[in-house]
Amino acid sequence: RNGDMRRSVRCDTWAIYDWQLAGSRPTLHAAAGTACRRVLHAPTPHTMGSTSGKNQDGRTGMSRRGGKEERARYLAGRNPVREQLEKDPGRVEKTLLQKGGSGALKQIEHLARSEGIPVQFVPKTRLDQLVPGVNHQGVLLAVSPITYLDVDELLQRVAPDRDAVREGKPVIVVLDHIQDPHNLGAIVRSCAATGVQGIIIPERGAAPVTAAAVKTSAGTMSQVLLARTGCLLQLIEQFKEREYWVAGADGAGETSLGAMDWDRPLALVIGSEDKGMSRTVSAACDYRVSIPMENGVESLNASVAAALLLFAAYMQRRAGQD
Repeated sequence: RNGDMRRSVRCDTWAIYDWQLAGSRPTLHAAAGTACRRVLHAPTPHTMGSTSGKNQDGRTGMSRRGGKEERARYLAGRNPVREQLEKDPGRVEKTLLQKGGSGALKQIEHLARSEGIPVQFVPKTRLDQLVPGVNHQGVLLAVSPITYLDVDELLQRVAPDRDAVREGKPVIVVLDHIQDPHNLGAIVRSCAATGVQGIIIPERGAAPVTAAAVKTSAGTMSQVLLARTGCLLQLIEQFKEREYWVAGADGAGETSLGAMDWDRPLALVIGSEDKGMSRTVSAACDYRVSIPMENGVESLNASVAAALLLFAAYMQRRAGQD
């Protein structure tokens, strides 16, 4: 409960190791000679004592802040790593392989790369530091603390058919390659505050849900459905087939925030911090919505822009209900 508690469970040749977040209550089930399965209850974000940053290459990873290293969940050992990559690669954030490895480690590298998962080669001492006392066999997986829904499952839960979409007028947020976990967490918080039913992010090239994102969301991560997609353009087509309108945040957009009709089934796209929406995603939107600002200010932080748009939609929709 002090934020530094560690637990390790061994099963024959492999182990699962967790740096436990304060307030988390893991349940680990193990039987001799069998695989371990882990069930993690939702952590208590406001008690987490550390945050994450980005490596120099822009990928989210382990960072030091305030002298403390972000606590991450790792899967250790060749057999469980291979099983995770084969059965549930969507939760894997990156693969850490011991430098100079061959044979089975090369096979794991090929499997990870075939799934588009980043691979990093590190010294054995680094792996030992991340999971002290564990026989990692030269490989670790950094695994997301949450399980993402399939896009179809999320859309089905929100509104199972076109009639439900038209009647319920749901709002779903699509993040076009947000890079900063703190921005992700802040956007999730705004989504929860404004009644957004779901958030969809790209499978690759975007900030995953890390401890930093959970902390910044201030306990709201579990209040909004989350899914990942392999293709944003196909996702937009799915929205249109289900009779959602698609609006994208665009500083040069032709529709201003105040002029937008928000009282409709809506998919709201928020672009990345540096580049905004990609050209093809922007072209696929029904509306490109701008936020009026004074001269001399080029743009807003992605999470701030998202909050302004979401609350504009929320207030207009509430006014229509009164």
